Amino acid sequence: MGIYVIRVPDIGEGIAEVELVSWHVQIGQNITEDQHLADVMTDKATVEVPSPMHGKVLSLGGQPGQVLAVGAEPVRLEFEGAGNLKENQAQAPAPKAQAATVSVVIEAPAAPVAPTPAPSPAPARSSAPASRAVAALRREGERPLASPAVRRRAQDMGLDLRRVHGSGPAGRIEHHDLDAFAAGGGQAPAAGGSQYVERHGEEQVPVIGLRRKIAQKMQEAKRRIPHFSYVEEVDVTELEALRQRLNQIHGAARGKLTLLPFLARAMVLALRDFPQINARFDDDAGVVTRYEGVHLGIAAQTDGGLMVPVLRHAESLDLWQCAAGIARLAEGAKAGRLAREELSGSSITLTSLGALGGIASTPVINHPEVAIVGINRMVERPMLRAGQVVARQLMNLSSSFDHRVVDGMDAARFIQAMRALLETPALLFVE
Repeated sequence: MGIYVIRVPDIGEGIAEVELVSWHVQIGQNITEDQHLADVMTDKATVEVPSPMHGKVLSLGGQPGQVLAVGAEPVRLEFEGAGNLKENQAQAPAPKAQAATVSVVIEAPAAPVAPTPAPSPAPARSSAPASRAVAALRREGERPLASPAVRRRAQDMGLDLRRVHGSGPAGRIEHHDLDAFAAGGGQAPAAGGSQYVERHGEEQVPVIGLRRKIAQKMQEAKRRIPHFSYVEEVDVTELEALRQRLNQIHGAARGKLTLLPFLARAMVLALRDFPQINARFDDDAGVVTRYEGVHLGIAAQTDGGLMVPVLRHAESLDLWQCAAGIARLAEGAKAGRLAREELSGSSITLTSLGALGGIASTPVINHPEVAIVGINRMVERPMLRAGQVVARQLMNLSSSFDHRVVDGMDAARFIQAMRALLETPALLFVE
């Protein structure tokens, strides 16, 4: 028997280690060539680890959250042949499967880690009757493992996750487990009378993968950058009327416009007079790099957490090009399809919570940038104009700046320049 080693690849850009995020196989599972075995994460993107051949999983080692060095050996394949790790052939365990079967052994890269116990077979893959899934009730207070998407779907289906058998690693409930449970006639307890029952469950959620990267980046930004925030109210009545009119005329042919492309355009024009704000600060080297081009970071919420894809050279895009670029980046971020270069290199960031934007916020700067502008909720409120009380559409801009690079007066003037452009939207198209 030989051992075939899959090493953590050198992804480039000076990356020396990756984090093991999740396993996508379990003990005893038959796998096929190119099947998705595991996810590992760099500082910017998640990378899939595929299987190079058919086989059967004998053991799993290493826990999600473990950091692997480039060149480490998280996956080993035992199969008929010489393999590519001859020095370890003598240590390879004798196979128990038939000669035609390839056995996949997934090991920790350094100190051995106790293998994860094999979860029970999923109801959908077992010959046991479906009614067994209904009986898989967990102990009182025990919270089942499941992703937010699975939890939302279970809620929509009216299923009690405590009764659903999980076939994923460590008993995690997958979508096909919900299907199998529903097909077997499983139903959640009736809602009536249960809303006042004492609940004592707890859940410990490891901070790993993208969530760990977000936590580290936010902590680093707040530790290194002396933030100060500035909030200004903007009357966007005329801007909103223009947006709706443009959508009526061109929406069918060119796509619908949101407020974001107008905000991006206002930011691009205002930054021409404030180059110190469209910048990145290397505080280790003591160098501020100012950019002529505006590489606009667009904060995007995904199921895994916050990501900031980059709309490059926003200054060269018209409203519809900007809208299309923002939509593509947002969809790519949610689907995990963006390339590494699309997730780095921004010079300033625009963030929005949409309808949940609240009255004001204090956004955290995307280090090593020196400024971020946040959009709050647009509301209709009464205002005095020429002595008359009229209804106007109002919205706040909440911005944060690096006080080491940007003076308070310059920050205020920059936001006031954006306000002037947004309140008189014709200026957005005047050079």
